[in-house]
Amino acid sequence: MLHPSPGSAKMLEPLIGALGQKRRVIATDTLGNGDSSAPAGEKPPIIYFADAHLRALDAMGIERFDLYGSHTGANIACEIAIEHPGRVRRLILDGISLYTAEERADMLVNYAPDVIIDQNGTQLHWIWHFVRDVYLFWPWYRRQAANRRSLSLPDADELHDKVVEVLKAARTYHIPYRAAIGYDKEPRLPLVRVPTLLACARTDMFMEYFERVRALMPEAEPAVTAGAGSPAAVAETVGRFSEFLERS
Repeated sequence: MLHPSPGSAKMLEPLIGALGQKRRVIATDTLGNGDSSAPAGEKPPIIYFADAHLRALDAMGIERFDLYGSHTGANIACEIAIEHPGRVRRLILDGISLYTAEERADMLVNYAPDVIIDQNGTQLHWIWHFVRDVYLFWPWYRRQAANRRSLSLPDADELHDKVVEVLKAARTYHIPYRAAIGYDKEPRLPLVRVPTLLACARTDMFMEYFERVRALMPEAEPAVTAGAGSPAAVAETVGRFSEFLERS
């Protein structure tokens, strides 16, 4: 399971716990996030992160696997499936953006800036508001009524945990994030040839791209899910994922 940005695989714990009741689940932190090492260089492409995840699986002796990716993780999962289709049995892409060139250029400048580490601790303040505001606005740095999301904030424990995970990678979180933002999926998505569940939560900001992504992947099975915002939602979503994964 490949997590979204920012944060780490800890953000997938509800899904990991539910799926892990019936199968082995492995969720590695992407390079530059959570407890993983920093990437080499400032501008590695998505394929660099895909290769790192594959090397981790190789080290564990795992040749063939089902693959799940969310947001940044979905971009990475796409590249793994494209480059190594024989290793991916089934693929779940959970939330895929499809930015225009203008959106991509704007977000590369504004969405994931470098975090300045200073003796006043301004990094703590900035990361807290960055993580929080993603739930309130899309994109987070456009804090106007027109960009308001119709979501509630997560509970304080969940928000705290995500902030801590981003703090761990304050010096490097932007590297995989910018790789994902800059990843041009339009020519790549049609190259995915493994059985794919194209999923998106109803509350996901990427829901606006869902139909356009479907048009690029007509053989993928679509699934609009309840997400993972509550135990009931997790149970419904994992039920849908499991039904897809358990097919022969």
